[in-house]
Amino acid sequence: MHIAIAGNIGSGKTTLTKMLAKRFHWTPRFEPVDNNPYLDDFYADMARWSFNLQIYFLNKRFKEVVEISKSADTIIQDRTIFEDACIFAPNLHSMGMMSDRDFTNYSDLFELMISLVKLPDLMIYIRSSIPTLVNHIGKRGREFEKSIRIDYLSGLNDRYENWIKDYKGHLIIVDGDHTDFENNPHDFQRITDQIDAELYGLFPIK
Repeated sequence: MHIAIAGNIGSGKTTLTKMLAKRFHWTPRFEPVDNNPYLDDFYADMARWSFNLQIYFLNKRFKEVVEISKSADTIIQDRTIFEDACIFAPNLHSMGMMSDRDFTNYSDLFELMISLVKLPDLMIYIRSSIPTLVNHIGKRGREFEKSIRIDYLSGLNDRYENWIKDYKGHLIIVDGDHTDFENNPHDFQRITDQIDAELYGLFPIK
């Protein structure tokens, strides 16, 4: 099976991925952040490096999807190829941080890739407000994230909501503002109960 965690920057995707991988004995796949050769440059000059960064993510994510489709394990993935193409790239384009030419090129490549992959068996979306995201980003203290703009985060949040509203696959939504799954065992239990119901309940995912 392919389980995916979706959510804005700072929503807690990586933390939840680790916790669910441990709880269900799934194999985690994490977003390539620490060794990403473009992130520092991107946050320093978004217009210059947006296309390079998005192509980097698209390449990595497509490779992951292909590997997941061939795996016999249940994989839990921290962010998906759909978020890159449906949320991050369009947001940069609408902000004037990616040219029409680059966005068209990127979109054409994504459409080709997406014709070869399918939706995850279960998508878990962490819905968080801007204050919650800013709080989480500040706590983890990544140097390159200190220059993230509020309008950038807000644009991403709006696009996440529009995307998830029309999402066609199996979906669980976690309230990131009022669910402390990292520190409150009862909150985490509620999430795992929902997952159990989706995967192993009376009408489980086929």
